[in-house]
Amino acid sequence: MITLTNISKSYNKEIVLSDVSFSMKPHTTLSVLGKSGCGKTTLLKIMAGLEVADNGKFTFNEENMFALQPQQRQTVYLSQEPLLFPHLSVFENIAFGLKIRKIAPQIINEKTNELIEKLGLSEHKNKIPEMLSGGQKQRVSFGRALIINPKLMLLDEPFGSLDAQTRTEMQNLYKKVATEFKISALFVTHDLKEALIMGDEIGQMDKGYFKIYNNKNEFYTNAQSGVKEEIEFWKKLIE
Repeated sequence: MITLTNISKSYNKEIVLSDVSFSMKPHTTLSVLGKSGCGKTTLLKIMAGLEVADNGKFTFNEENMFALQPQQRQTVYLSQEPLLFPHLSVFENIAFGLKIRKIAPQIINEKTNELIEKLGLSEHKNKIPEMLSGGQKQRVSFGRALIINPKLMLLDEPFGSLDAQTRTEMQNLYKKVATEFKISALFVTHDLKEALIMGDEIGQMDKGYFKIYNNKNEFYTNAQSGVKEEIEFWKKLIE
């Protein structure tokens, strides 16, 4: 069980996170919906060890994650910028995490080629990042994260910079690999439709306060979620 308890964070007396508490089961994706500046990125960075909480607890199967250095937490933080190594090929980028762990070359080759095939990148494996499209770069970024088998993926609007068609393709790919690799993830987005598509569960952040919904029906009927308003908007648009 992944559990956060009373996570708070302020910058210069401005409250960014206020007593954020929730639990989620492993091998599920929790969508975190919220507007820009609501604190959702700060939450992910605290979990990844890139920021330090003012107070609170973060545990994974009762292990205190805040007691561990970022590199020991087995978490991966991904944003909408892939941040690939520009001088390395697709194969080398994806294999990087195994190489620095000094895994045997034969195992690296087997695991990397298998993952490249599953991500639909076989014909691109010898290309460098500047030769790839935005969606292909994100596939490589996911591959580099998946190959080290992280406990938790922290996804900060990973498809936000993609065009609509590529974004849909990446959403479908994520749902496929999330099931196959039994991924545990927080998926941050400001897009209501994406939150519904991507999450097994849905939470919403507003001005540093976090609410997790019991199910998608509760999310739909809650006035704060904005679902009904968006549906009504589209109904009026096509009338």
